[in-house]
Amino acid sequence: MFSGLTQTSSRQREILEVVFRNGWDYARRLLTGSKADAPNLPTPAVLRNILIDLGPVFVKLGQLLSTRPDVLPADYINALSTLQSDVPPVPWSEIEVVLRRELREPLEVTFTKIDQQAVAAGSIAQVHRVTLADGREAAIKVQRPGIDLIIDQDIALIRSLADLASRSSLGQDYDIKALAEEFTTALRDELDFFKEASYTDQLRRNMANSSWFDPTQLVIPEIYWDLTTENLLVMKWLDGVPLLTAKVPDEPQNGNTVSNRRTTTTILFRAFFQQIYIDGFFHADPHPGNLFYLDDGRVALLDCGMIGRLDPNTQRILTEMLLAIVDLDSQRCVQLTLQLAESSRGVNLARLENDYDRLLRKYYNRNIAELNFSQVFYEVLQVARVNKIKLPSNLGLYAKALANLEGVARTFDPEINLLDQIKPLMTDLFRRQLIGDEPLQTLLRTALDLKSLSLQSPRQVEQLLDRVTSETLKWNLTLKDLDGLRLTMDDSANRLSFSILVGSLIMGAATISAEGSSLSWISNVLFGAASFLGLWLAVNILRSGRLRQR
Repeated sequence: MFSGLTQTSSRQREILEVVFRNGWDYARRLLTGSKADAPNLPTPAVLRNILIDLGPVFVKLGQLLSTRPDVLPADYINALSTLQSDVPPVPWSEIEVVLRRELREPLEVTFTKIDQQAVAAGSIAQVHRVTLADGREAAIKVQRPGIDLIIDQDIALIRSLADLASRSSLGQDYDIKALAEEFTTALRDELDFFKEASYTDQLRRNMANSSWFDPTQLVIPEIYWDLTTENLLVMKWLDGVPLLTAKVPDEPQNGNTVSNRRTTTTILFRAFFQQIYIDGFFHADPHPGNLFYLDDGRVALLDCGMIGRLDPNTQRILTEMLLAIVDLDSQRCVQLTLQLAESSRGVNLARLENDYDRLLRKYYNRNIAELNFSQVFYEVLQVARVNKIKLPSNLGLYAKALANLEGVARTFDPEINLLDQIKPLMTDLFRRQLIGDEPLQTLLRTALDLKSLSLQSPRQVEQLLDRVTSETLKWNLTLKDLDGLRLTMDDSANRLSFSILVGSLIMGAATISAEGSSLSWISNVLFGAASFLGLWLAVNILRSGRLRQR
């Protein structure tokens, strides 16, 4: 069964060698055809090392898995969260070939100056600084040559491995095939720079207006669409440094010293809260390398290739979940988790509530200002995983975005009080959910709904009364889990009928025998039939076990 996996290509043999070298015993036994024990994952450290050794595509897989605390335990999430693509840049000669193929005009006409040294390199692309023909400074993100073929090959292998894993109970519990498809879709999306460009543009439009922060202080790079292709992304160059390496001076203002770090952190928090809880379209990877402090004091969001989406109902539930965490309300967490769930069949509600109560009790005596909200939400997702509750995959991106943002904020400004950042936004969030951004429009829509209800109600009441008085009203009731009771009652009724029949046969035979008529042979037949049926009934009852002492 595994020969095709282990012998088809050099890449597959390389995977086997990596698994052997890192000591994942279960996979070794499985792939060599030996008898394997119950399925098990490698330890977090071994899994991380395997993914690193297998190369950039599998590192991407690990990064995706690190966004799924509803799938993997906390120690795996912590290990995989540190994965970064440490890939040397491709030589300029190879990048130049890609550029000439993608550009509509000659390279020398399109760019007057090119920095052949890459300013950043990743598993899929690398970035160079250029000067356009009209004098604008730009950053070009160019796909690595041949990366699409490598990704196609590794995706096929990942699907094969997922198919094998799905045959085990472990794979079914974690829905490995669905997780593999989610990863392959996300990876193919990263290969299409048109999508990243459109995501970047939409984020910039969404962030252009806000009542929570000054939009001029947040920068998302402009896309140069006339030069962008599926394999080449061209955007405005921004002068700055990664946020955590920036030297941010405090400024005097009205006789007081104002912390620019606090101002910057507040802008980031409010911008991301707007993306998540209002727009439902958010940058899902705000790690330190994607947050820049610009030379002019503004903050920039870069690399918008990983985007999360939330529908209005999920936004509402997550807003209430945030409040339930602040209030340490385990019952409300249970209710909201079940509302979020894609599947919650067979959930033990008492156990779920106990798990949440045990989780939140850890934080009862802590200062709420020091509460790590993203960590608590990760633990909430872990509780859902343990209780076999299937949650939407976008919640993993939500949790990952919050965790990255909170981690950067606490490192950049250690004295920040996150509760102070959240409180004013929560009030506005609930107001928006109640009346929307346009109160008059909401009021008019509610008035129309009430008018429709008032017009329809009398007619519906009249129809109900007509059906009651004409005796045509029928009630359709469906009671769950009564099939067993129905079958038991049917069985009992059948046995009672048999008992009555046996008794009738015996009485008939006795009557005929008492008269001593010439029909005694009928009496013998009836006695025989009664004896046979009675014996069959007794054996049937004894075999059913119903006479056992309880």
